[in-house]
Amino acid sequence: MLQTLDRFFRHSALTLCALAVSTLASAAARADALDPVWSFRNVSLNYLDWSKGTEERTASNAAKGDFFFLELEGGVGYTWGEFYGFADLENPGNDHREQDGRDNLRSAAKVTSHIYLGESPFSVYLHVYDFRDYGFDVREQDQILGFGYRHTFDNGLWVKPFLGAAHVNSNSYTGMNGYMLGWVAGYDFQALEQKFSLTNWHEMTFERDDDYLSQNYVNGTADALGNNGAVALWWHPLSEVTAGVQYRYSVNKLGTPEAYQNATIYTVKYNF
Repeated sequence: MLQTLDRFFRHSALTLCALAVSTLASAAARADALDPVWSFRNVSLNYLDWSKGTEERTASNAAKGDFFFLELEGGVGYTWGEFYGFADLENPGNDHREQDGRDNLRSAAKVTSHIYLGESPFSVYLHVYDFRDYGFDVREQDQILGFGYRHTFDNGLWVKPFLGAAHVNSNSYTGMNGYMLGWVAGYDFQALEQKFSLTNWHEMTFERDDDYLSQNYVNGTADALGNNGAVALWWHPLSEVTAGVQYRYSVNKLGTPEAYQNATIYTVKYNF
């Protein structure tokens, strides 16, 4: 089954890329092709507070500790496609290697894109995530290529699911690494004369490679199925300011096999 899926995704990816190139070429011929339909950008200060249970469950398996992080985030949409990205610096001001490795300087960055397939709600989906822990000299980059979809319901709820083949490049394993199914979703609403929004991102990885699962996890081998995501409530008191609280969750991810991990993230953004 895995070989059949591999052949299917490779053939489909080539077809989708050809369609995407055709769409981009058509868009480039229009004078307004590079005029954004929408865009946003912000810088934020964040504090991630792991639950006590998570710190206990991961004590000997990629131990987790609370930390501050700075983030640059932005997105832009055109008539032919859209892009989103962020770059995080965790434990800013700390040395690369701290006495307690949980306090090491780390970085994370992510870029995603939907290249629209004509006027349809379908797209070519591309996704790159890069993580580095400079104290332990750990690095991992995940690359996803597949299908995307976009839909907005009558009540304003929007959702963008995707499914793609995964490739990983890390210290101990480089190669194909199963598949990723995921989505981002959001809903804007008002309460007490204030503007709020709910968002959710979720990633489920499956059929991951056995060598990756044994070599990229601490004191154990992870299951082939992993889940990773967050649910957030955002308050928009001013156009320049956003405050939010996120519930962060994962299992068989972040270097820890089996154990469920959860945290609360407190965020203040400046929108510019």
